[in-house]
Amino acid sequence: MRLALFDRYLTGQLMAYFGFFSLVLVAVYWVNRAISLFDRLIAGGSNVATFLEFTLLALPNVIYAVLPISALVATLYGVNRLSADSEMIVAQTTGLGPWRMARPILIFGLIVAVMVSLLGHILVPLSRTILAERGEVLSQDVTARFLKEGEFLHPGSGITVYVREITDEGELLGLFLQDRRSPAVRTSYTAERAFLVRADTGTRLVMVDGMAQTLQVATRNLVTTAFDDFAYDLAGLAGVDTGRRQDPRELSTPALLAAGTEAQAATGADVAKLRFEGHARFSEAIFALGLPLMALGFLLLGGYSRLGLWRQILGAVVAAILLKMLANVAENAARGDADLWWLVYLPALLTLVIGAALVWRDTRGPRLLGAPT
Repeated sequence: MRLALFDRYLTGQLMAYFGFFSLVLVAVYWVNRAISLFDRLIAGGSNVATFLEFTLLALPNVIYAVLPISALVATLYGVNRLSADSEMIVAQTTGLGPWRMARPILIFGLIVAVMVSLLGHILVPLSRTILAERGEVLSQDVTARFLKEGEFLHPGSGITVYVREITDEGELLGLFLQDRRSPAVRTSYTAERAFLVRADTGTRLVMVDGMAQTLQVATRNLVTTAFDDFAYDLAGLAGVDTGRRQDPRELSTPALLAAGTEAQAATGADVAKLRFEGHARFSEAIFALGLPLMALGFLLLGGYSRLGLWRQILGAVVAAILLKMLANVAENAARGDADLWWLVYLPALLTLVIGAALVWRDTRGPRLLGAPT
């Protein structure tokens, strides 16, 4: 009964610290991304509601990235606080050995691993798909970019638009539009009046009583064409590719592991990259499970010291950084060769092995770090 109470107590403490550090890290990451996203959306004519929608859709991916880090920090902070308050010494004197103390840590790591799995396999792919679709609709709907009178606007690279006046009915008066996207040809459109018309294929700009001037840059020849009315596809004007390719991270895990022809055609990625993305979702959960155990293993290497456990904490942080660097190396190898998918699991499994080895080492007598003073 006493052991079960200790499990609930330590697991509860770790979950509380985990929630706090996750909130802080997500807030820092979110603010950093929100600033650039706010500038881009608001400058493009979008409203605050669109900005909030995009930031909320980006949150699952942010949370997925910070949860393993939060688990590591929560374990280091929680166990260090138990040691500083002498609760660790009391637990050890009552007969709780290293493996017994590792049980609530593993329970905590398992909870984090389940959360990472839910995010990686379900929420992140779903949110990325919705975010990409909303971004595509927003980029194709360039109406807001034209509804500013008296300003030279740049709705796309190499595009300049000017509208002298906008009536209450939405009619654009005194339109000037210049297309400089092609290095060989430059086209300028002027029209007395223009309308934005929505169609099944996207928004079109209908110009009335206007003229098109086409300049051949190489020969400096200018061709002028007058028209009564002319319709232009704004999706092409803004440089939008209507045939969007999916990001591999939008696909389901079975589709990524199968890496079939449909998935390759939808994403433009090869078999190696698709399989890597699928296996990475499993390895990230194992990594989240192993980090708390590794943190405990480092902290148990030192006995009580007036200087605290800073050396053990530093060792755990350095080990986590090195393992993450190893994960990057394994990622590059797995992305380049479909037969090397198993390398994705190596850093995560190594984290578990290091944690178990350090806990076992603590049962063998003298500590490696932080001898009692």
